[in-house]
Amino acid sequence: MSFQNITLEHDGPVSVLTVARPAVLNALNSATLKEIKEAVWEVWNREGCAVLVLTGTGDKAFIAGADIAEMSDLGPSGAARFAEAGHTVCSMLERMPRVVIAAVNGYALGGGCEVALACDIVIASRTAVFGQPEVQLGIIPGFGGTARLARAIGRGAAMEWILSGNTWPAEEACRLGLVNRVTEPGDLMAEVRKLAGQIASRGPLAVQAAKRLIHDGLSVPLDAALRTEAAVFATLFDSADQKEGMRAFLAKRRPEFRGS
Repeated sequence: MSFQNITLEHDGPVSVLTVARPAVLNALNSATLKEIKEAVWEVWNREGCAVLVLTGTGDKAFIAGADIAEMSDLGPSGAARFAEAGHTVCSMLERMPRVVIAAVNGYALGGGCEVALACDIVIASRTAVFGQPEVQLGIIPGFGGTARLARAIGRGAAMEWILSGNTWPAEEACRLGLVNRVTEPGDLMAEVRKLAGQIASRGPLAVQAAKRLIHDGLSVPLDAALRTEAAVFATLFDSADQKEGMRAFLAKRRPEFRGS
């Protein structure tokens, strides 16, 4: 599949999606959101893929936000369609059976911050900057920021971030829990690829189930989440991967998982 605003590369069980609009700091317009959706769907259905890495081209921006040049002339109906496109992409990142790692290499503002929030794991360069500055434009986050940011960093911190419109360094985002860890700029992709490789070597059915349970468990009462976990735990004992994983452990060898 050919893309104009992104690149998609496959390297064994790891795929890398790079937003490539450096002239506008990788800002998201409708065409780019459509291409990201198509690329995510391709990875979703790619046999043998375990991890999707999402990043931005260059060293200045992950995704600097939504494309204000496109948004400035929108009316309510157009804005609703644009927000829905962003929600669709973010929901796909959350729900896809592959683990999604955001490699945040610069500005992650507005829609860029919201895309990072929809990823499973966020690794950031020390030069990365996060924020939801929409109120400076007279609008609010439109790709899920008001809901996901509060879940990631807590109600009070999310209130300050969104209502002030200020930006925050990677270290503060890490302290609050939005970012898993911070790396030196030159080490970012190596660290991300190392983690992606580790995840890809684990039992695929187990990784997929764990991702789904973590996401779903945040939106239901604890007792319901625990019941679901126990049920899924039990079903995995009917898989070849469980047999292989435990036999390999007892034999002190590396398991050869097949996702079945």
